[in-house]
Amino acid sequence: MKESFRLKETFAWITAEERKYVEIAKEEIKQRRKELERFVRWNPYFLVTLESYQVKEKDKVPEIVRRMAESAEKFCIGPMSAVAGTLAEFAVEAMRDAGATYAMVDNGGDVALINDRDVLVGIYAGESAFSNRIALKIKPSASLLGICTSSGTVGHSISFGNADAATVISNSASLSDAAATALCNSASDAHSVSRAFHSINHVAGIKGAFVIYKDVLATWGEIPEIVKIK
Repeated sequence: MKESFRLKETFAWITAEERKYVEIAKEEIKQRRKELERFVRWNPYFLVTLESYQVKEKDKVPEIVRRMAESAEKFCIGPMSAVAGTLAEFAVEAMRDAGATYAMVDNGGDVALINDRDVLVGIYAGESAFSNRIALKIKPSASLLGICTSSGTVGHSISFGNADAATVISNSASLSDAAATALCNSASDAHSVSRAFHSINHVAGIKGAFVIYKDVLATWGEIPEIVKIK
């Protein structure tokens, strides 16, 4: 089953075999958002900085804060770049820990999943000819996978690049989300697309990535099979 869930700025699609897992994901998102909001009230700089945020006294900050800060720090960008992927990651982890073998959370284009069957993850790339025409075919795996996309032409998130879609795949949706932001920031035009991967290829854990800029699609690393969809 698949169900939408909205909580303030968060709008996610939650997919699981049973409703109980969907409800577990919702509660996890609520709790993690509450922890983040409480932290931000006392540390507003965390919410607005576009630079690395150094977490002090790590045992005293919420886990969501630590993950966001550590993921973003690898690319020298602000921790809010990883918020959507990190929330999706927590939700899927909670479903998995409760016994789910098929669970996916798509939080505004930032996807975390575990799957016991083939899954297609579609790519939206604004006005590009590739938009809604291709998907990643994800083979079954019990390991969490993060597939996150940033865009300089779609949505309201801050971006310093012009890519229609910059997508990163890793075993952490938190890491993939921050990496996708960094990758998109580095893709300003068709000539910069191939060089943009230098912004993320130094970070351990990233499996692969691709950038869509108008009619150009460039890939790096190991990515799932790209298939055409109608």
